[in-house]
Amino acid sequence: MRGLLARRMKFHLIGAFVVSMGSAVLFKFAVAEPRKQAYADFYRNYDPMKDFEAMKAAGVLESAPSK
Repeated sequence: MRGLLARRMKFHLIGAFVVSMGSAVLFKFAVAEPRKQAYADFYRNYDPMKDFEAMKAAGVLESAPSK
């Protein structure tokens, strides 16, 4: 039983490090990269004036009355 805590601690520390690195890599490639790509795709063809005119026509903006 001598040294049992030290051996188990080493095993669990290595395991925790591997699981945390795996989770970080999984999050990066499963969530962060697709999200960045979606934003890039959206803003590639985004026309802010067209969006402004649509909101103005719908009456969403109080400072720019619709005609």
